[in-house]
Amino acid sequence: MSTIEDVAKLAGLSRTTVSRVINNHPYVSEDKRKLVMEAMKQLGYVPNSSARSLRSQKTDVVALFVPRIMNPFFSQLVEAMEISAAEHGYQLIICQTRYSPEKELNYMNLLKMKQVDGVILASIQNDWKVLEPFLDYGPIVLCNEFDEQANVPSVMLDQVHGGYIATKHLLEQGHRRIAYCRGSTRSNVASHREIGFRKALAEYGIEFDEQYAFRDAFHSEDGRRVFHQMMALPTPPTAVFTGSDEVAAGIISEANKHGFRIPEQLAVVGFDNQEITELMEPSITTVHQPVDQMAKKALEVMIEKIHSRKYKQREIYEFPLKLIVRESTVSNKLVQL
Repeated sequence: MSTIEDVAKLAGLSRTTVSRVINNHPYVSEDKRKLVMEAMKQLGYVPNSSARSLRSQKTDVVALFVPRIMNPFFSQLVEAMEISAAEHGYQLIICQTRYSPEKELNYMNLLKMKQVDGVILASIQNDWKVLEPFLDYGPIVLCNEFDEQANVPSVMLDQVHGGYIATKHLLEQGHRRIAYCRGSTRSNVASHREIGFRKALAEYGIEFDEQYAFRDAFHSEDGRRVFHQMMALPTPPTAVFTGSDEVAAGIISEANKHGFRIPEQLAVVGFDNQEITELMEPSITTVHQPVDQMAKKALEVMIEKIHSRKYKQREIYEFPLKLIVRESTVSNKLVQL
């Protein structure tokens, strides 16, 4: 295997000059650069990128943490962020935590070991006090998920408003027994949507009923399970606000299977505005999240922090949400209460 000394000998130059060419040092003449490149080509020499990155303390790689890449929301986030990273000359690696605090901490060692320049967290599985020490090794940017204790940049949405407008829409349709179906109990995103849900109920003088709260629902199978749990109640809800289009689709699919009319017997609201919302029968009313814009902004903020190295301060970049009304909540028939 050829070494840098072999390249220097063949090019007739010093090892220092060859090293400068490999590391794109600006003060090397074009003639010497060509000699080195030709010698590397003849010898089949490939520079050790790991060694170079340790010297320069820069890898041009960013890690994105997601809980489930199969979730359409996170799949879209990954795609949009990868495209943006490539446009800026960066590579994006995906770390799937599967909602595991242990896996998240293991992946955080990528930052500690200088294998990535920074970490973007689209979900958080540990308390912030556990993650905060990793800031000594590089920037952390929050995207989608957030933590009130984190003094780092956050690209986020007004999730309280999202939960509020979704629930208010159901109330305006005449519903009073409304269930709320959320994801992780650790997630601040889900918690803030629940705050918005409760706020809308309170405006209509309706008390939050714990029997209508369904937690830890993440995918379509959970939606199917929740449908049966709702229908088994002594007084089933007439509407449900979910924190996921995937969960909403599971509820609707199971309702259709058992002859329930959507939205006459059960109105359903999703969240994210994924492609599945228009493919389902009936189509799903949902809250639109500007995922592509969030991904692009998070990546741009990360690159700026990598270069400035000033990232231990709270910065908020917030994008708007809007309700998309479709067939799963609107009907010409009166709601049967």
